[in-house]
Amino acid sequence: MASNLTLQVYQAFQAHLDKNKFKYDAHDEDLVISLTINGDDLPIKTIIRVIDERSIAQILCYCSNIPEDKRIDVAAAVAVANYGIVNGSFDYDISDGELRFRVTHNFSDGVPSDEVIRYLLAISFSTTDKYNDRFFMLGKGMMTLEQFIQAENK
Repeated sequence: MASNLTLQVYQAFQAHLDKNKFKYDAHDEDLVISLTINGDDLPIKTIIRVIDERSIAQILCYCSNIPEDKRIDVAAAVAVANYGIVNGSFDYDISDGELRFRVTHNFSDGVPSDEVIRYLLAISFSTTDKYNDRFFMLGKGMMTLEQFIQAENK
C-alpha cells in the first residue's frame, strides 16, 4: 500500500494534467499515468510513475527502438546528447534498442508544487522533442553519427 504522500504526489500530477487539459490514462493501482503528446515532428509517448519505496516521481518519454545495425552509432549519439543536458538524461538499452528520456524528482520533502510539475513536464517534452527526430533519422540511416554530432555542436 502506497503512503499518503505518494498518493498525494500522484494526484498532484493528475491535477496538473487536468488543469492543462491533457488527455491521459491513469493506472491507479500502479500509480502510473500514460499519455501521448504531439511533438514538432513525432508523437511523444510518455509515462509518469510515482514510486513509493524510493519517494520519486519519474517521467519517461519514449523516443524509438533502434535497429540492431545502428545501435552502436546511437549509443555514441546518446553519450553526445547526455553530455550537454542539464536536467534528465537519455536511457538506452543497447540489447533491444529502446531509447527514452528520463527525469526523476525526489518528493521525500513533500508534494511538488504545480510549478515544479510544469517544469518537469516541460523539460521532458522539450528535450525529447529536440532529439527524437535526430535519433530516429540516425536509426534509419537518414543521418550519420557525424551529422548528429555537428547538429549538437551548433
